[in-house]
Amino acid sequence: MLRNYLAEFIGTFFLVFVGCGAMVINNHIGGDITQVGIAMSWGLIVMVIVYAVGDISGAHLNPAVTIGFWLSKRFEGKQVVPYILVQLMGAFLAIFVLKIMFPLNDTLGSSLPSGSWQQSFLMEVILSFLLMYVILNVSTGAKEKGIMAGTAIGATVGLEAMFAGPVSGASMNPARSLAPAILSGHTEHLWVYVVATILGACLAVLVCRINKHLEKSN
Repeated sequence: MLRNYLAEFIGTFFLVFVGCGAMVINNHIGGDITQVGIAMSWGLIVMVIVYAVGDISGAHLNPAVTIGFWLSKRFEGKQVVPYILVQLMGAFLAIFVLKIMFPLNDTLGSSLPSGSWQQSFLMEVILSFLLMYVILNVSTGAKEKGIMAGTAIGATVGLEAMFAGPVSGASMNPARSLAPAILSGHTEHLWVYVVATILGACLAVLVCRINKHLEKSN
């Protein structure tokens, strides 16, 4: 299991370092990366990490995904807390490194609503639902693996980051939001990105169960 934990730690570190790093660097160089570039960075790093460690740890990289796999009975309950802890450790280390590299950056890639918190909450529920729904349908057990799994999941993250990033930050991931919020001090709407992302993932599990039930009844 130590191999799995290390894979989740490394995977989440690079997910947050590249994704939030793109946001920080975009701010640092005056917007040259652009929103499209940021979205591509998020999508590509997810794809890369899924292919790199999907066969080892499943490349969850996200507490909401780990909880979703557990609720769908594809993941052992005793592994949920260790997985979430190493994901948080990887995310916090990534933001700590970015803070050292760019000490003048105010947000460090924090997820922040551009409008009301209600708008961002609903957006994050929908985004997290779609991400978990895709993951459940392209994964094998609790592992995101297969020829097209990384492409499908990375494309989903990139797509959602591209159109929803300017609205809510397109978090979809409690670890990705917790680390920059806490280390930058922007915690005013942090609960939105913890509750909404987990809620969205849980709703996707529910819908997949309904789909499976309907399939069996036909």
